[in-house]
Order: sequence, then C-alpha cells, then structure tokens
Amino acid sequence: MSTLFTGISELRTVAEAGTIKDAALVVEDGCIAWIGAAADAPAADEKVDLGGRAVLPGWVDSHTHMIFAGDRGEEFEARMAGENYAAGGIAVTMEATRNAGEQKLEQLLLGRIAAAHAGGTTTMETKTGYGLNVESERQAAELAARHVDDVTFLGAHLVPPGSDAEPYLDIVVGDMLDAVAPHAQWIDVFCERGAFDETQSRRVLEAGKAKGLGVRVHGNQLGDGPGVQMAVELGAASVDHVNYLTDEDVEALANSDTVATMLPACDLSTRQPLAPGRRLIDAGATVAIASNLNPGTSYTSAMNYCITTAVLQQELTLEEAIAAGTLGGAKALRRHAVSETGDNAGADAQGRPAKGQLIVGAAADLHVLDTANAIDLAYRPGMPLTWHTYVAGQQVF
Repeated sequence: MSTLFTGISELRTVAEAGTIKDAALVVEDGCIAWIGAAADAPAADEKVDLGGRAVLPGWVDSHTHMIFAGDRGEEFEARMAGENYAAGGIAVTMEATRNAGEQKLEQLLLGRIAAAHAGGTTTMETKTGYGLNVESERQAAELAARHVDDVTFLGAHLVPPGSDAEPYLDIVVGDMLDAVAPHAQWIDVFCERGAFDETQSRRVLEAGKAKGLGVRVHGNQLGDGPGVQMAVELGAASVDHVNYLTDEDVEALANSDTVATMLPACDLSTRQPLAPGRRLIDAGATVAIASNLNPGTSYTSAMNYCITTAVLQQELTLEEAIAAGTLGGAKALRRHAVSETGDNAGADAQGRPAKGQLIVGAAADLHVLDTANAIDLAYRPGMPLTWHTYVAGQQVF
C-alpha cells in the first residue's frame, strides 16, 4: 500500500535536496519511496492532502529520562528562588520510582511518549537511572525496550543514599550491567563533580563496551571537566550537556565522530550558561538538540521549545537548529543514513530505515506543522505549531 502526501508548502528534507517548495512525497511500507515537486508526483494507492503546510523530519530526541515517578516541583521553585542546582535531587526521584510499581511506570511512560508525539517527536532514546538497584534498573530497561527506540543503561547516575561509590560501582559493572545489558543499546555515566570522576566513569563505560554497548556521556554540565575528552577517546556516540568547553574540547569534538548534544531546556531550568552552539558549529563539530526530559531539571518533551531556544538564544539559524533536532539526534544514536544514494540509500549502518532526514529509503517519520513556513518555530515562539505527527507513515498525533 502506497500513500501520496500532497499539499506540502515546503518540505525540509535535511538532506542534499534541501527545502523543496510545493512538494510531495510517497510512503510505502513505512519508508519514503519518492520525494520531489508536487507537479511530478507519481500515482499512489491513497492520497493525503496536508493543506499547504510545512513538513519536517520528525524530531529525534536523543536524550531523555522518561521512566520515573513523582516530581520535583519544590526543588525547581527553590532553584528559581536562588538556590544552586545540585544533582542530589535524583535521590528523591529514585525513592518515588522504586515505590511506583511496573504498571504505574508503564502508564506514565506511555503518557510521556504520547506527549512527545504531540510535539512532533518520532524517535526517542531513554535512560534507566532512577532505580539504582539491580531489580529496579532491570525493570526500567525492560520497560523502555518495549516502547522506546533506544535504551541507555545509566546505573552510574548517582551513588544512592546509604552507599559508597566504589562498592556501588562494583554492583553497576557487575550484577546490574548483567541484568540490564540484554535490554539496552547504550551505556552512560554522569561524569561530573558530585557524581562520578573520570576514573570511575571510565570503569563504567569500558565495562559497558565489553558487553557490546555503545558509549554515551553526561559531561561538562556544571563546569570544566574530563567528560568531553574522555568521550572522544572512547569513541562515544555523544557527549551531552557540554555547557563548559575549553578550546581543546571544541577541537576534539570537531575532529571526531562524537556528537555534542545540547540540552537547552535543561540549561534554562537550571540557569546554567547555554551550551555554545554557535562556537561548536563554526568549529565543525556535529551538534544535536535534545529535550533531556526528566523530573528535576527539564520536565518537558517539547522539542519545538528547544529548537526555538537554539535560534533565539544560541545563535543557530533555523536550518541549523532543525538539523540538530533531527539529523543531529539521529547521528547521536547512530540511526542516520550511511548514504543518500546507491543500494543502501536511506539505511543506517545496521540496515534499518534511517531517521532524521526525508530521503528515499528512510523512515517516513513526518512532523507536519500547522503553518506554511517552518520559520514560525522561532518567529512565533510558544505557539502550538505541531499539526500531525507520523511514525513510519502512520499517524500518531
């Protein structure tokens, strides 16, 4: 069954084709089968008229913490009143999450996925890290694997209350990793003062690599630190936060395949300096934008808001911001297309339909805006601009 989508005022492909005005595309078996000018569109089994609206690839949200219970509104209010951010609030969420039960956690997760779809997000990564014992981390990973595209093991989120770092890390790289690894694709660590130092972080990441997991890093959020250099050295797919960067950090990122993932909603919520997006792009680094949905520092999945912030406050052009929220996120998850042409066009390195671009062979993940012009994402900040969202050609919002 093929479906022709017409009535597209502008199609932002985030690919070599650029922006196509008065465009159309054909979807077949969940993938894009044809793309081009509406006047040249082939026949299809069905037709959907989008009414002169702009279409982008669906957002690829490559950094979230969606499996949790409770909230930390009081902590947020205190922070807005002048208290400094500290990572210790994670323990509050840990207790609520452990006490919630799997059925409740699944209900909450499905609600958060639906909210993300309502904002144009079509691909999501999420992390464990609010259980911080073997059974709770396994449960979170198993639950995430049922509903989310990519799962990251973040047992090294924080040392739980009543534990010491080294004995806890013995559990993280031992029984906990054994329990979680079958359900995950990635391993992550919070390499920051107050959490885990470089030696401890390396131990965690190298143990994950030995289990076949890809590497991700929380780094350089609260100050200068070793996170970026360590991430690049270990071949991490992404290092996330990147608020405080030396010239050497920027150069290392620019000369590597490690994506610098910016989390602007988190930066605003914690009143941290925004990640230096303009500086990173000008240096040649690959950047992504993600929501960092979590209850403590970024209780939002609104990628539109993150993109708006990148344009208005981080000095990205709209084109750069859209690319960071789509193709950049796909690269951070290694879900991007290896090639736009040839036998494997539109497929990622594992042969799956690629994410983050609208090209033949890629997943038909579409974000339809309720406007003819995508610039309205920044020009009309805060407006509800997501009209419909399609995942693999199926409408989910």
